[in-house]
Amino acid sequence: MKVDSILIKKETELNFKKLMEMVQPDDSLMLLMHGSPDPDAIASAMTLREIIQRTKGLSKSAFVSTEPLIRQQNVEFVSSLRLFIQQINQVNLGDYRLIAILDAQPSFLKKSLSFIKPQIVFDHHPREGEWSAPLEDIRPDYGALSSILTEYLLCSRIKIPRNVHTALLYGIKTDTDNFNRSAIVEDMSAYTYHTKYANMQFIRRIELNQTPDRFLKYYNYAYHHMNNFRGRRVCFLGNVESADVCVQIADFYLRLIGTYYVVVAGIVGDRIIIIFRGDGYRQNCGAIAQRAFGLIGTGGGHRSAARMEIPMDVLKENLEGDLSQRNIERFLFRSLRREQKTDPGKD
Repeated sequence: MKVDSILIKKETELNFKKLMEMVQPDDSLMLLMHGSPDPDAIASAMTLREIIQRTKGLSKSAFVSTEPLIRQQNVEFVSSLRLFIQQINQVNLGDYRLIAILDAQPSFLKKSLSFIKPQIVFDHHPREGEWSAPLEDIRPDYGALSSILTEYLLCSRIKIPRNVHTALLYGIKTDTDNFNRSAIVEDMSAYTYHTKYANMQFIRRIELNQTPDRFLKYYNYAYHHMNNFRGRRVCFLGNVESADVCVQIADFYLRLIGTYYVVVAGIVGDRIIIIFRGDGYRQNCGAIAQRAFGLIGTGGGHRSAARMEIPMDVLKENLEGDLSQRNIERFLFRSLRREQKTDPGKD
């Protein structure tokens, strides 16, 4: 089926029909996002709620995340759209008949949240772990989940508000890094479609607000401690206030001439976050992340971007109790060197 120049896959049509059969009139829905929500997850959650609200009606719904919003752009994005995202510990799950996980999978959740059994799962990361849901749509070839939800939106035939067009376009734009990361023709088609209706001035204003002043100390630390192994840059920042610190620094260093991929790690609370960014040509960040840290960590990614998380108690056990800055750095370097020996060729 083709709608507004976008080809709606048969898979989407069948899953949309299943969705409509699952949802009851005036149902209750919790839209759960893992970690600190990014624009792709937020836009996808907005779209799913819009579809269900306009087709079946919702008596109650909530945007929920496992971590608070931290990145300045995302805070501004959510605030400008007048969205309210609650923390998982502030919500009574029993108030919602349906739980949908967006841009993540049940296996991504912490052990303390493993009791959550969603009825709906939409994601574009490679499938991970053993789980099942009545409705699941996992498409790792897509660059953004927003592109997949665009197909569902058009399949629903509802009138699309401008703020949803804007959110979906921004979700595609950020998750594909303006198509510098992995993307397919469906991502490009969805992006082109939304440009006709989205508020582009709003997106430009959001994009200009990126780095808080307090992050500059981390850039300074990275400048003095970034290790360069023939175009492979690795840095451990120690304790950081959020994973977004690692993301921003990795994105920045990837722009340096001669850099193939960047690995930036930092301790956030009770876990170490490891962010991977690559040029998408020489190496596959998602594969590198899994081979280097997959046995003790959780996460995933794509050819040009990935993220792994390792609980500090697990790391402590692996490092025989020595969590000094120097020993954690050695662990990172050793794991990444071992990964290179496992597969010395290009991914």
